[in-house]
Amino acid sequence: MGQDEKPRADSASPDVSVGVSRDMHDLEVLGYKPEMARNRTMFTLLFQSLAIAAIPYGFGSPLITAIYGGGQLPMFVGWIMVCVLAECVALSLAELASRYPTSAGPYYWAYQLASPSTRTAFSFITGWVWLIGNWTITLSVNFGMASLIAATVALYHPDFIMTDWQLLLIFYAMCILTFFVVAYGNKMLPMVDTICAAFTLLAIIATMIAMSAKADVGRHSVRDTLGFYDDTLSGWGTFSYFIGILPGAYTFSAIGMITSMAEECGDATVKLPRALSLCVPVGGTAGLFFIIPICATLPDLSEIIANSPVSQALPYIYGQVMGSPGGGLGLTFLVIIITVFCSISITVAASRCTWAFARDRAIPLSRLWSKVDERHGVPIWALGLTTGVQMLLGLINLGSSSAFIAFVSVGVMALAASYGIPIAISMFHRRREVAGARWKMPNAIGWVINIIAVTWIAFEIVLFTMPTALPVTAVSMNYASVVLVGFLAISAVWYVVYARKVYTGPPESDGLLVSSDSPSE
Repeated sequence: MGQDEKPRADSASPDVSVGVSRDMHDLEVLGYKPEMARNRTMFTLLFQSLAIAAIPYGFGSPLITAIYGGGQLPMFVGWIMVCVLAECVALSLAELASRYPTSAGPYYWAYQLASPSTRTAFSFITGWVWLIGNWTITLSVNFGMASLIAATVALYHPDFIMTDWQLLLIFYAMCILTFFVVAYGNKMLPMVDTICAAFTLLAIIATMIAMSAKADVGRHSVRDTLGFYDDTLSGWGTFSYFIGILPGAYTFSAIGMITSMAEECGDATVKLPRALSLCVPVGGTAGLFFIIPICATLPDLSEIIANSPVSQALPYIYGQVMGSPGGGLGLTFLVIIITVFCSISITVAASRCTWAFARDRAIPLSRLWSKVDERHGVPIWALGLTTGVQMLLGLINLGSSSAFIAFVSVGVMALAASYGIPIAISMFHRRREVAGARWKMPNAIGWVINIIAVTWIAFEIVLFTMPTALPVTAVSMNYASVVLVGFLAISAVWYVVYARKVYTGPPESDGLLVSSDSPSE
């Protein structure tokens, strides 16, 4: 797609049969031809979004920032606050996904919502930010896996320091493993997401029972469990609380990535937004059962900071609370398994994002990356590009031990920006387009939700540019802004050199509207 002569789709609904025929017609209305098998349901999309959030990993891997941020108060209260804000983002995205359920996601929405004079620019910018976010947030998961393994080894060998090369090799192994699973196991992936959801629930229950029963370093009072706050550790003073909410923000930062699965779900105008809207309430509730036991049994904050290798606090906390390296290993192993599931699910979504953007001729060699392997039903070249970019960026760790924090920050910032652009454009046009979606909020409530979402996105982007602790050193510096600007500079050069000649945006479409025989959801 993306030709000079772009089709203008008619939203009038012909007399088509339900099921596959209706899904095929809907995608053609949006301007694309069906290429992917629709083997996803609302529940498997929900389970995929929960697998991507991966509560024990999503919250646990960057947990050191919550320790610097003051401890229990930002961990518990901050989690609840972030869940409310993240749900506002999810609901805002759900309306757009209902009106335009395509794997192109935010950059497609931006194009359809913006005025004719600015739509191509908005679409190109949103698309590249969206792509960068998908690549780097997926990278952060695989790199976080390597860091978790290094911290787990330190449970038995506290003096052992894993070299940057060793971390890189573990990271590469994770990338390659995920590539083969996603490339050749597509038919099984919905079941993998379902198994992940069940396993995560069992892991949270097991962790809750084990930590609550053992509590080798003691149990805090209810007051300290839910509200202890030390603002002296980060150097940010009273602002430390906001540094402490970063793990919660990271956990739900990739919630919009399942929109890239829209063309693999039947009746996506309803099922996709429902899955989006349910992820945070379900995941947030489950997260409380994971977070509260940690808050109740948390060791001394200064000791955690001093003894957490490669900025991974969770294995050390587990080891101390369980009273032995073996106990810590057992709980950390559960997180590692969940991280493997997360890597698979998030890589699937990132590969679809890459494929969709290439389909609209927005990236170099787009004809190659937009091919779908007919035998396995996978955009295998886009998957290869997603994996290759991660492996190249992993080399940054050889020059900076704070690379993981940078990858986390870039991913969150880019994804947040890609969500915020179409939401803001929709608001600018008085929410006119989402008013016709099958799944939508009442207009007055929608305005409140959208305003909260955009405000939170703007603050979140600023928050993730900040270093965890002051004073800043070459090691502790947050290089996220540099990495993000570098990516955007590359995309700008590509646009000037070639893309402006071929990229005219995705196909024009009025989207999928509520018809007279389709009830409003």
